[in-house]
Amino acid sequence: MRTIEVNEITKAVKEMCIEANHVLSPDMKEVFEESVKKEESSLGKKILGQLEENLIIAKEDMIPICQDTGMAVVFMEVGQEVHIEGGSLTEAVNQGVREGYTEGFLRKSVVADPIRRVNTKDNTPAVIHYNLVEGDKLHITVAPKGFGSENMSRIFMLKPADGIEGVKQAILTAVKDAGPNACPPVVVGVGIGGTFEQCALMSKHALTRNLKEESPTAYIRELEKEMLDKINALGIGPGGLGGKITALAVNIETYPTHIAGLPVAVNICCHVNRHVHRVI
Repeated sequence: MRTIEVNEITKAVKEMCIEANHVLSPDMKEVFEESVKKEESSLGKKILGQLEENLIIAKEDMIPICQDTGMAVVFMEVGQEVHIEGGSLTEAVNQGVREGYTEGFLRKSVVADPIRRVNTKDNTPAVIHYNLVEGDKLHITVAPKGFGSENMSRIFMLKPADGIEGVKQAILTAVKDAGPNACPPVVVGVGIGGTFEQCALMSKHALTRNLKEESPTAYIRELEKEMLDKINALGIGPGGLGGKITALAVNIETYPTHIAGLPVAVNICCHVNRHVHRVI
C-alpha cells in the first residue's frame, strides 16, 4: 500500500489548471503546426497564422490561450494500492482547481445552480470522473472545457440497423451543425456503444488521447482517418471561413452495448483542446 497526501494532489491539480490554460500540449502543438502546412486557402492560412501567434504570446507572456478558461474536467485513475491520506480526494481536487483559477487569474465560469446562475467565484466544483485501476499510482488528467465547443456536442441514440454508416452520418451531422461555433479547426471526440451516459463520457475522454497515438483497434483507426478526411472535405475551415482544415483529429472510443442499441456521442473541442496529464 502506498500513501499519497491530499496536499500533493491539490498542488498538482493547481499547477495543471494553470498549465493547461496557458500552454498547448506537445501533441496539439505538433498537429496544429502540421495543419498550417496543409491548409490551401489563403484566408485559412492567415487565420491559422493568427491562432499560432496567439499561442506563442500566451505561452511567453503567461496569458490564457482563450478568455473562456473552461469548466475543469478531471479524469482520475486511482490505483487500488493507493491510500489517500489527510482528507477527501474530491475536496483535494476541488481545492486544486480553486487555487489554480484564483492564483492563475483565470476566468471563473462556474455557477452554483444551473437555473439561478450565481457564480461560485472560484470555478469549482470540477467535474470529476474516477476509475479504479490496478497499481499504486494516481493518474490525473485535467481538461478545462470551454462552452463554445461544449454546446455543440451531440448524442445520437441510433438503432443497430443504422450500423457503421449511421455512425458516420451522426459524426458528420454534429460537425456540420456546429459549423463555426466550435472555433475550428476542432478536435472531434467520439464515443460509440455503452449506454446514453457511457458514450458521452467516452467522447469527452477521447479528446484527451494523445493525437499522435493511433487507436489499437484496426477498424477504428481506419474510421478515424476516414472521418477526418470527410470532415475536412466539408469546407468549414479555420474560423468557419472556408478552407481545408476543419478538424485536426478525430479520436474514437468504443464500449460493448445492448443488442437493441447503438449510442453515439460526439464531443467537439476547439483548436486548443486543453489537456494535461500527470502521474503521482
